[in-house]
Amino acid sequence: MGWHNTMKIFIIGDSISAHYTPFLQTCLPEGVEATRGEKGGDSSMVVSFLKEKWGAGGIDADLLLLNCGLHDIKTDPMTGAKQVPLEQYRENLQAIIQLTRQMKPKLVWVRTTPCDEGVHNRPDSKFHRFAADCHAYNAAADEIMAEERVPMIDLYNFTRRLGPDLYCDHVHFPDHIREKQAAFLAGWVMCWMAVSGK
Repeated sequence: MGWHNTMKIFIIGDSISAHYTPFLQTCLPEGVEATRGEKGGDSSMVVSFLKEKWGAGGIDADLLLLNCGLHDIKTDPMTGAKQVPLEQYRENLQAIIQLTRQMKPKLVWVRTTPCDEGVHNRPDSKFHRFAADCHAYNAAADEIMAEERVPMIDLYNFTRRLGPDLYCDHVHFPDHIREKQAAFLAGWVMCWMAVSGK
């Protein structure tokens, strides 16, 4: 059954969102459109992208599903430096919230998905990722989003509970996991629509 009005969802995120978006598009009911922005990456890149969109008139959507974190926690194997340090990540999330409040869509935060550090952090890897950093950056985002009353979708815990053989590499997921992620996100969106009267 279709909805009375067309609803638009705009997605900003890393490659995880690029992978689940095609499945999400097929999960959503008639009248609900989902598109993904070309840029994602770390939180600093998201801030720059949103500033560009705001300067160009904003984002024409009802919901903005946004995640960033996996690029932020990239760690230099030699120095231990993060691509985006945790305190800067916090500042970037605050900037993201303030920018999106000046635009049409309602911000919805999608929690960063887990990584397999045992596979990821090979001696020849150009950068490492650590599960502890994923937890720390998710915890920082949880605190900020709760304080700012930004709704969250817990894709992290949903994904990690899908059983063994989660990954097709060190951080990405095979199609059957992407399909489940998309169905989970679509379910959240449809519940939000029902509650909000969309």
